[in-house]
Amino acid sequence: MALPNKHFILLGLGIAGFLGCLDLTIVNTALPAIQISLNATVTQLQWVMTALLVALTASMVIAGKLGDLYGRRLYFYVGLILFALSSMGAGFAGNINILILSRFLQGISIAFLYTAPIGLISSIFPSNQQGKAMGIIVAANGLGLAIGPALGGFIVSLIGWRWIFFMNPIFVIASIGLCWSTLIESKIESETKKIDWWGSGLLIIALFTFILAIVQGAAWGWLSLPIMALFLSSVLSGILFAKIELRIKNPIIEFHLFKHRVFFIGLLANFSLAFFYAVDFFLIPLYLHFIRHQEGYTIGLMLLPATMIVTLLSSTTGRMVDLYGPKYILMLGLALCSLTAFCQSYFNAETSILIILFAYLLFGVGWACILSPSIVAAMSTVTKDHSGVAMGTIGTLHNLGGAIGLALGTFIYEAGAHISATMQGSLENTAFLRGYQWAMWAIMLVSLIGLLGVWLGLKKINKY
Repeated sequence: MALPNKHFILLGLGIAGFLGCLDLTIVNTALPAIQISLNATVTQLQWVMTALLVALTASMVIAGKLGDLYGRRLYFYVGLILFALSSMGAGFAGNINILILSRFLQGISIAFLYTAPIGLISSIFPSNQQGKAMGIIVAANGLGLAIGPALGGFIVSLIGWRWIFFMNPIFVIASIGLCWSTLIESKIESETKKIDWWGSGLLIIALFTFILAIVQGAAWGWLSLPIMALFLSSVLSGILFAKIELRIKNPIIEFHLFKHRVFFIGLLANFSLAFFYAVDFFLIPLYLHFIRHQEGYTIGLMLLPATMIVTLLSSTTGRMVDLYGPKYILMLGLALCSLTAFCQSYFNAETSILIILFAYLLFGVGWACILSPSIVAAMSTVTKDHSGVAMGTIGTLHNLGGAIGLALGTFIYEAGAHISATMQGSLENTAFLRGYQWAMWAIMLVSLIGLLGVWLGLKKINKY
């Protein structure tokens, strides 16, 4: 018996969400191979990840609004096509700069792949089936996140890193084929909503200049005119962005939502998580390759416990918040993140595989204890009318945490490695481990600050 058309559509939407999350983690295990192939520095390698996060952060909310106003089906296909083209650009990249540009375009396309399917589901499925359909989309996203490191490792080992990008158009064609003939257009018939182009532009400027200043500070000089100009531009753009958002009717970020303590604490925990895993997932493959001399497929398998635990436990931890409130589950998650960072700060070439896997297992459990609970807690404080903007705010701040974390974490790593190499005359591996240790201490500190914030912020709140 043939499946109803809507189930084919759901499969097509699920493939798109799967692709978006897959590209957030599949590239991590390819970083050592990319560095060697394109003769890239660690700073340039960092931009391979940062470019996508910056683009995704700045464009996610505006991508959702474009779909709402002009057609979710239209922009779903725009996202898929842009994703396929940018993936081909990344695969054929002859130098690191082309790869970084392609990853930036991938970030914009993923913003459409995240936002359009959510709105399309409400127009395809009746209200009593939307929860189940949404769960399938979330599960597909989680699957992409979970298998990315392992799949990337196998692809790099068997046919080379470029194929982690070349395979994307195949999935894009499958997604379009499943949806093309039956997916109907869906949009809001309203003349009142407008896109906040000024706010979007200022957010991009503030974010990009801040991250560029952090990344290039050591090379250009922290007190040099270009770095000072970048920081000044970031601050002024941020101030103007806040003023605009507080005055317009349809802002990118609803600042009044921050007045609710539980929403703010949920956001703080989510930001801390993104900061943590962006740094950890960037450095772990480098440690496994350059210090332990492991190949791509082994690196992927080593990361699999962490991502699989997130997929398996996320729904359970979300339900626990409904039963017991967010405070203790968030505190547990941040404590486990701090503990795994502490463990990883002592990693070296002789560290037992069992200890490494145990640390990554703690990482996965901590991740699961923060991801869903922080979102459930924050959204529990928001009315239905503000749910879309609230979710956009959460997503924007989450990606912002990842982008800032990656920039600061890489800077701290490079500072530790440089000091070890120049002042102590350390060997290359020793310098790497010192930088790695500094970065682990930094993300441990961020997690402890988040833990303290959750404890103080929800000290007098038992549930919500």
